[in-house]
Amino acid sequence: MALGVQRLVDQYGTLPLNPAYVLVGNKPSDLPAAYFRDQETDRMVTYGDLVIESARWAEFLRERGVEPGDRVASYVPKGRALLGLALGIWRLGAVYLPLFTAFGPDAVSYRVDHSAAKLVIATEALAPKLPAVLAGRTVTVEQVMQKEGSLGMDDWVLREPDDPMILMYTSGTTGHPKGVPMPTRVLSTIEAYMRWALDVRPEDRYWNLADPGWAYGLAFALIGPWLIGKANYWLEQPFDPKTAIDWIDHWGITHFAAAPTVYRAIRAQGLALPPTLRALSSAGEPLNPSVSAWAQETVGVPILDHYGQTEAGMPINNHRFLALRRRVKPGSMGQAMPGIRAVIVDDDGNELSPGQEGHLAIDVQHSPLFSFRGYYHNEAATQERFVGQGRYYLTGDEARLDDEGDFFFVSRSDDVILTAGYRVGPFDIESVLTMHPAVAECAVVGVPDSLRGQAIKAFVVLRKGYEPTQALESDLQDLVRDRLAKTEYPRQVAFVEALPKTPSGKVQRFVLREMAMGGESQSS
Repeated sequence: MALGVQRLVDQYGTLPLNPAYVLVGNKPSDLPAAYFRDQETDRMVTYGDLVIESARWAEFLRERGVEPGDRVASYVPKGRALLGLALGIWRLGAVYLPLFTAFGPDAVSYRVDHSAAKLVIATEALAPKLPAVLAGRTVTVEQVMQKEGSLGMDDWVLREPDDPMILMYTSGTTGHPKGVPMPTRVLSTIEAYMRWALDVRPEDRYWNLADPGWAYGLAFALIGPWLIGKANYWLEQPFDPKTAIDWIDHWGITHFAAAPTVYRAIRAQGLALPPTLRALSSAGEPLNPSVSAWAQETVGVPILDHYGQTEAGMPINNHRFLALRRRVKPGSMGQAMPGIRAVIVDDDGNELSPGQEGHLAIDVQHSPLFSFRGYYHNEAATQERFVGQGRYYLTGDEARLDDEGDFFFVSRSDDVILTAGYRVGPFDIESVLTMHPAVAECAVVGVPDSLRGQAIKAFVVLRKGYEPTQALESDLQDLVRDRLAKTEYPRQVAFVEALPKTPSGKVQRFVLREMAMGGESQSS
């Protein structure tokens, strides 16, 4: 296998290991492991500090009856307590179940009940938000911190490569969230992404803004830096574009990763990216080419787009590592990461030739760094995602592949717009709309149309200084008509204050479709 794939498979996928030991236990004790900032207060903890804190947490959990393989839910915001808790869970050989702190009672209750979590750990500030039915298995961080006496658990419980270390629930738009078990061997994929896609170097100060309550933040803001002996950075306050820029300046961040919505917010406020940055990366939703071009113009660094999801990790990227670096094509997600074979298949699971649009899939048999094998206690959902007698995993996204191995996102499978017999993906339209100087961000959906079946409707958020007018609406329609096709311009344009988004920043198109359904279908 090329480029170190076999080393990663051997290191994480052949022998028992303890995830916490791999992350912090085998590092120099005085090496910085994390930096925190809340308002104007800076703090730093070392790998040695985290070894001690993981031991105390592991001992506490063991005293409360938690055993290897048990699920422990964390309803704790990003900060020092979260790091010690996660490591303590892994040190004991238990399974970490993250609960995003913006979740309400119903979302928390479903995940805790479906996973049969043994304990729920929360802060005193968040505990009142938990359903009363969980009171008997809830412990606060403050209760644990007040506990005196024990120095903690000495041992590191070994786990097999296929034993789960994380149970992460997806944020689907329909039905209940699905549980995705992440085995210890997933560490191979995480390290591969850190080294090959991001190319985080020894001299870098790498900050991933994603929240650890979601897969990208947990894997590549918390776990990833520790795997390669780096420190992670935590801004313990809500996201604000100016605060983020100040944070980059304050620490001299050289490598920044965030969702496209973060970059769009920074651009919309007219803020400048700091000159310390040598690398910018984006994941979570498709990156509009105009946003990357803005970064190139303002700081001389393009934003490289990466594609991933909870189940698949980050299988397709515009890799920054020199041996994998290629010319970045506008709108391209990049190429398959070493150790992953990504393909385009039709409805019957047959591989399609370059240039044809179809279902983006992973060839499981030829992807040694792909670790997902099925949803937690949901065989029906698992069967829907694996086709070709289990050979191909369907990502749920539509894409196309060119003859040089570059993948281009078209849409989520359920976001494809069928208008007048044409299949239209929203991404290309959105990318053109964001080229207009008045547009801060936008989203495109299909709405019922008596003549065409569906018409294209754009929801547009304007930048400061612009007002919604009929002339602007016409300008936007003409821009898409001229740059794409007459079949792809939005026949309806709605100017809105903000787009509905998930807590992780992804646009909720189903909400926009529901909003559009509030009016009568029209044809023009």
